[in-house]
Amino acid sequence: MNNLIRLVEGAARLVDDDPWQLVRQGEATPEQAPLILPLAQWRERQSDAVLAGRQSSRDGLWLAPDDEVESLVICLPALPLIAVDFPTFRDGRGYSQAYLLRTRLGWRGELRAVGDVLRDQLSHMRQCGFDSFAVRADKSAEDALKGLAGMSVQYGRSVIEPRPLFRRR
Repeated sequence: MNNLIRLVEGAARLVDDDPWQLVRQGEATPEQAPLILPLAQWRERQSDAVLAGRQSSRDGLWLAPDDEVESLVICLPALPLIAVDFPTFRDGRGYSQAYLLRTRLGWRGELRAVGDVLRDQLSHMRQCGFDSFAVRADKSAEDALKGLAGMSVQYGRSVIEPRPLFRRR
């Protein structure tokens, strides 16, 4: 995947050798792994052991904005990566999905923002729990790195700092 930024030990880095291939809804599924598949395709390809969370999956999961993250509770331990789609920068449902995955469901694997991902969104995405960002193909990932360093103080609660500013004094 091109234009990818990943947080490594809290520091943002450009990724040149990402092995994951994103498969969108309705696209043919290539045979080479590792793949990031839409929820329905992912479920079809998995064994019962993976769906029950007893065995790791080779494939990552691609969540559309209207997919219910609570339905993944059982199979979360099997997932190496979850990609959350932002079909347009105005659609904020992916922020809620990420926050729920990290806080309520306790998922600790790689959480990737894909789709219409722009520099101005990265700091907030990080606060919601994303740790990798597939910046839109027509934008510069080097420039987008600056979006992660944009805010030095967060006022509200987040995945990174669950206490609001007035509780940190």
